[in-house]
Amino acid sequence: MTAFSLVYSLHVLAALVWVGGMFFAWMVLRPAALKALEGPARLKLWLEVFQGFFRWVWVAVVLLPVSGVGMLNLHFTGFENAPRYVEVMMGLYVVMTALFIRIQALMLPELRTAVDAQDWPVGAAVLGRIRRVVGINLLVGLVVVVVAAVRPTF
Repeated sequence: MTAFSLVYSLHVLAALVWVGGMFFAWMVLRPAALKALEGPARLKLWLEVFQGFFRWVWVAVVLLPVSGVGMLNLHFTGFENAPRYVEVMMGLYVVMTALFIRIQALMLPELRTAVDAQDWPVGAAVLGRIRRVVGINLLVGLVVVVVAAVRPTF
């Protein structure tokens, strides 16, 4: 295995964990939780899910730029020779990371406070806001995947 294939594999795996996790949460877990659980149990479930999933997202947040810079240096010999699609992916990574940090730093503590206080209406409202931001982040992540797969020449 070459150094590039190792770095590329780590990069793809990190992206799969992050984007795939959001896809699973949005498309599979959320509908199942709505059908199977009452409001308070659903809010408690999501609090636990976010705490566990966000540990893995932090791994991806660190691994993606490290492996990305590694690929830049191994394949394009640095930033100055990188094609435009790499710059687009880097910009979208910054957007995704900012949205993730917004959820973790601002919204998740608000959800935790509502659940601890058993304030279910507030918790439901916070969860709705989190869901919207995760949905936006999922769309951005899917765009990154398409850009990586198509590798346009813009």
